Amino acid sequence: QVQLVDSGGGLVQAGGSLTLTCAPSGITVSNYPMGWFRQAPGKEREFVAFISWNGGSPSYADSVKGRFTISRGNAKNTVYLHMSSLKPEDTAVYYCAAYVSGTPKYWGQGTQVTVSS
Repeated sequence: QVQLVDSGGGLVQAGGSLTLTCAPSGITVSNYPMGWFRQAPGKEREFVAFISWNGGSPSYADSVKGRFTISRGNAKNTVYLHMSSLKPEDTAVYYCAAYVSGTPKYWGQGTQVTVSS
């Protein structure tokens, strides 16, 4: 059974940093393209970042480009999202996802990030 566990969220002041961790079980992250998504209150879930199975070609939503970095910790079977220069509009529940055939198939349970102004 595949399970993705998201962690690392919390309350941070604007301008601060957080690193989110996705720790899957039942899959090996190095075999899957992985992504992060977020959902703010009253809004639809949106794409944040993506990293291919071999760690190359990371891509980001325009709203986080230059501030967020997605990376793999293959030895620890984890995926990270390092977030810096956080803004109140980054407040959301963040979810990691494992892609299958180009589509997010496995989802984490989400971790809350709250950025105060």
